[in-house]
Amino acid sequence: MGQQFICQQSSLLLGSLASVWIAMAAGAIAQPNPGATDLLPLNPNPDPLYLPSRPDQVKIDLDRPITLNEAIELARRNNRQLQILEAQLQQSRAVLRQAKAALYPSISLQLGISRTDSAAIRLQNAQLPPPLRLNSTSNTWTSTVALGYNLFTAGQRDGSIKAAQEQVRNAELDLQRQLEQLRQDVTNAYYNIQQAEALVRIGEAAVQNSQISLRDAIARERAGLGTQFDVLTAQVQLANNQQQLVQAQSQLQTAQRQLAQVLSLNDKANVRAADPIRVVGKWQLSLEESIALAFRKRVELEQQLTQRNAALQQRRVALGNLGPQLVAGGSFNTLDSLTDGVGPRWGYTVGGQLNLTLFDGGVSRASAAQQESAAAIAEAQYAAFRNLIRFQVEQAYYTLKSSQENIRTNEAAVRQATEGLRLARLRFQAGIGTQAEVSNAETALIQAQSNLLSSTLDYNRAIAALQRFVSGLPLSSATTATP
Repeated sequence: MGQQFICQQSSLLLGSLASVWIAMAAGAIAQPNPGATDLLPLNPNPDPLYLPSRPDQVKIDLDRPITLNEAIELARRNNRQLQILEAQLQQSRAVLRQAKAALYPSISLQLGISRTDSAAIRLQNAQLPPPLRLNSTSNTWTSTVALGYNLFTAGQRDGSIKAAQEQVRNAELDLQRQLEQLRQDVTNAYYNIQQAEALVRIGEAAVQNSQISLRDAIARERAGLGTQFDVLTAQVQLANNQQQLVQAQSQLQTAQRQLAQVLSLNDKANVRAADPIRVVGKWQLSLEESIALAFRKRVELEQQLTQRNAALQQRRVALGNLGPQLVAGGSFNTLDSLTDGVGPRWGYTVGGQLNLTLFDGGVSRASAAQQESAAAIAEAQYAAFRNLIRFQVEQAYYTLKSSQENIRTNEAAVRQATEGLRLARLRFQAGIGTQAEVSNAETALIQAQSNLLSSTLDYNRAIAALQRFVSGLPLSSATTATP
């Protein structure tokens, strides 16, 4: 009777562990269908200055599963750093428009009207007979239209425009860089949730299996087939698995909030991973091809070139202070006294002016030297980024290859650990094995499952890193095998 009960419990234990891993590996863990998920409730408050002040305003009451593509879309829509860079791009474009305004002449219009009652004339009139007295009041209307243009600026105008153009290009590249970095950050945060959720499922299965093992050990002790030591061993195994489950649950909560922070979600919203865990694709390029492509496409390198070019143009502007400045201008004006009965009169002024700074104490040359240093810094940073890019690609590529090999190794380890647990159960049921052997076999299977999970996600993270480091090269969709 006791032996039959133990066999039933052992079969349940092995089936439970196997079913959890098979479901996880096949991506068949039950998840709500995210296809029709409305993402609008996940958006943050449109007011960037909104600050919740009550506990109910930050209490999470919305929990949605989302796919990785939906997470990336939310990040593009709501990420605050992206919004900052978009505003900085608009700011740079406004600076360029300001610099280009120097290509056009300046035109101004001045209108004036005045009424004057002269005390001096009143005093003079008091001493004169009425026929000789003058009108002490006068109403005057004036208008002036002036035009000015810098004919020659010693390269300052052209340098300012080109420097502003380089800054606009740099802002565009910075926005592109942030988009690519954001995609990688969201992808890694999403994989962290996938890993944490899978570890929670493994932990729950491990706790359930430890409870079954404990019941087996107690049943064998009562039937006179086991010992108190077997019961204690099963109790320790259960306690260890419960602790690991609590840690996995904590890691899941942290991973969820990390993704929420990157996505700038609603203060009351939380997200879960809807995509199954599987190998995302195959990297088609060799290491050398990946490095060469990264050198051609990485925006960080072009950013350093734009900063160098901007510094050289600012140097032109600084040295332009020592060159001649030629300004031409003219004005047209009218004057009408409304009290003398004479019509308005007009006049004009045309002229030019040449300015040349003979000595400024070395200010202009010192400013030019600063810009030369800035250009040299950009060149050095270009070389440093080139070395960093190569290392990043190599590191991700080596991680990809090792993870690919680890997936194959861990798949075999899971099969072996599953068979080992089955044999340990059979030995325990036959009375020739111990509870410690069963516990060790359970631990080995859990470790093998965790290793396969880690190697799969490490592979996916390496793919995401390679995409980032070569500026978003798409994957081959020919193979999307599940581990």
